[in-house]
Amino acid sequence: MTDKQTFEVVLEKHESIDATGITIPFDVEKVFGAKRVPVKVSINGAEYRSTVGRMGGRYCMVVPKVFREAAGVRAGETITVVMEKDTAERTVEIPADLAAALEKSGLSEKFAKMSYTHRKEYVNAVNDAKKPETRVRRIDGTIAKLVMKR
Repeated sequence: MTDKQTFEVVLEKHESIDATGITIPFDVEKVFGAKRVPVKVSINGAEYRSTVGRMGGRYCMVVPKVFREAAGVRAGETITVVMEKDTAERTVEIPADLAAALEKSGLSEKFAKMSYTHRKEYVNAVNDAKKPETRVRRIDGTIAKLVMKR
């Protein structure tokens, strides 16, 4: 297995959904030892963490808008990507108000056992709220969803 891969690829806008990403031009399983692998990615010095997956028989990865903007790239451009397997533990910093609500409802342990991606999505929804009442509503919604999954 190789530590880092550097390659050029076209940043592609998906035709039917609002997503932009890249097709990985090598066999991810042979290089990184797994078909679905967490990676650290760098484009033009902008770095982020993601996961490579398979779609339509090829390895691919979404490149989020915020990251494309930080890297100064757009769909249709050829970009140089530096990618390496991400072996660091993926953690999510839970905001105090969400942590208190999880504790009060007895759901802290359940939340901690969720996948990194799911925890991140819930935390981002709370943190992205612009108004305090929206934040409270999103915390309440998070608790309600977790209760329903019991």
